[in-house]
Amino acid sequence: MKIAVVRNRNNRGVVSRFGRPSPEVYGRKSVQRVMDALRAYGHEVRALEGDGSLVSKLKQFIPPLQDGQPGGLAFNMAYGIQGECRYTHVPAVLEMAGVPYTGSAPLGHALSLDKVIAKQLLVQTGVPTPAFCVLNDPRENAEGLRYPLIVKPRHESTSYGVRIVHDRQALADAVQYIVTEYRQQALVEEYIDGREVNIGILGNHPVEVFAPVELDFGDRECRIETWEDKFHKTSDEPQKRCPAPVEDNLVLELQRIARATFKATHCRDYARIDVRVDAQGRPFVLEINSMASLGAGGSYVLAAQDRGYGFDALVNRIVDVAHARYFDGADPLAASSEPISPFNETALSPCAA
Repeated sequence: MKIAVVRNRNNRGVVSRFGRPSPEVYGRKSVQRVMDALRAYGHEVRALEGDGSLVSKLKQFIPPLQDGQPGGLAFNMAYGIQGECRYTHVPAVLEMAGVPYTGSAPLGHALSLDKVIAKQLLVQTGVPTPAFCVLNDPRENAEGLRYPLIVKPRHESTSYGVRIVHDRQALADAVQYIVTEYRQQALVEEYIDGREVNIGILGNHPVEVFAPVELDFGDRECRIETWEDKFHKTSDEPQKRCPAPVEDNLVLELQRIARATFKATHCRDYARIDVRVDAQGRPFVLEINSMASLGAGGSYVLAAQDRGYGFDALVNRIVDVAHARYFDGADPLAASSEPISPFNETALSPCAA
């Protein structure tokens, strides 16, 4: 099958640079690794830029559907070039062009990237998430929340702009930084002191839920994963342990709330859910990454390996589940609807919307 690997390598194919540029991009080696994996399974592969030239390039490479059978498929690795909803841009273009693609639709990406709406959906679903509020101005206070607090931009990813604050002045400074630097509202939530785990999901109906990956922070004081950690700019970045050394009943609870989060945010094909577990063993969902990194050192790839997927097999399994969703009648919304234990009633009430 012809597969177009869509990525963002440069920012030239737009009318103008308008809006906040995307801080995320897959490196050349990561893109090449995916392309090599697809070729290893016999696919004809071409890399295309996820910009204004995409539709014309797709027309040259992928033939139209014939008798309901695909002429090809796009493997989406494009985080978008700019703007609040940048994850949605390439999927929306692919839908307009009538090209099947891997990963979440614009809706799933938009809901997941908007951290406030994502948390509201979790609250409505009964998934435990840290108590939170939304601030627009440094003069506002996080009424009802207990310090320390996590402050982060509403629409960012990869831990950009995230701070831990311990008092009112630090909160005001963090909110001022976010509304000035990022021009966004600040999401403020209670810091959960405990362990951090990532849970990968693959598929639609049914979904596979990978074993939890724990981030081991060792003895360092900052016990959250920062953007410097994610881009390997620190000397003490957390070590990943898979499977995480947690009790079987907690593993089942983590996997259950991961499924519920995946469904609540309308994600599909694959994603990663980030969770904190407090000293009492209670999990709290922080957020969902609708475009889990396929980088070699990432939690998602590590968990897939533990599940038995080598990298080539993982990449091609993502293609398979996307193909099944389009052409075999797999329903991405038919995920498990198991009830969620209501063990964290306090954390389910936001102090602002």
